[in-house]
Order: sequence, then C-alpha cells, then structure tokens
Amino acid sequence: MTRVWKWNRPVTVREVLEDLQQERSIAYTTVMTVLDNLHQKGWVRREAEGRAYRYEAVSTRAAYAAALMNDAWSQSDNPAAALVAFFGMMSDEQRQALRDAVRIVQGPETPDTASAPDTGDENPGTAQDGGGR
Repeated sequence: MTRVWKWNRPVTVREVLEDLQQERSIAYTTVMTVLDNLHQKGWVRREAEGRAYRYEAVSTRAAYAAALMNDAWSQSDNPAAALVAFFGMMSDEQRQALRDAVRIVQGPETPDTASAPDTGDENPGTAQDGGGR
C-alpha cells in the first residue's frame, strides 16, 4: 500500500516492482500476488490496461491506519483498558494530535459549553444532579 499511495495515481505491477527493486531484490510474481491480495481485500481497485492491470488505492493512508486501529481495538475484551494502554504509548506530539482530532470531531464549542464546568454529566440541568428544569 505504501508504494500505491506514494505514486498517488493508478500503477502497474511493473512500476511498483521497479520502485521496490531500487531497495531490494523482489520477484514480479510477488508484487503481482500482493496487489491481487490487496484487491481481493478491497484496499485497491484495478482496471485492465492491455494485458496488465492498473491498481489504485481505494482509501487514503489515514483511513487505512484508522481501520487498522479500529479493528485492533474492537478485538479487545476491555476496550477502555486498551485505549489507556495505547494512550500511554503515545508521545507528547501524538497526544496533542489526538486532542486536536477530538476537537475537530466534536466541532466548535458554543459559548455555553466553553464556560461550563466539566461535571462529567452530559445533560446538565437534569433531575440527576438536582438542577431539573
């Protein structure tokens, strides 16, 4: 996938092979098999061009990473503990990126929520906290 994303356009097995061979020896059939496996898994689409195929990424690298993280997290028998352990492995920069991402997903704060204290109750003013309206 890294090579397909790197090219950022539909690529042939031959192009990926030549790119990889700059770093190591690899067989054409190996690259062809890997791209075919990626196609069968739905990570790349392909179009016939003559006797060959051109392969193109179906999603971005970020979406792929998110899917991998979601898959790993969903397999945990204790998702909260898995998240705590994962966050504990993060660098300061990664934790800041996480905070930024949460802000983006949550959207802009309204004046009411920006100044309200965080009580852990998502529904302030309910009978549960004694402030029923």
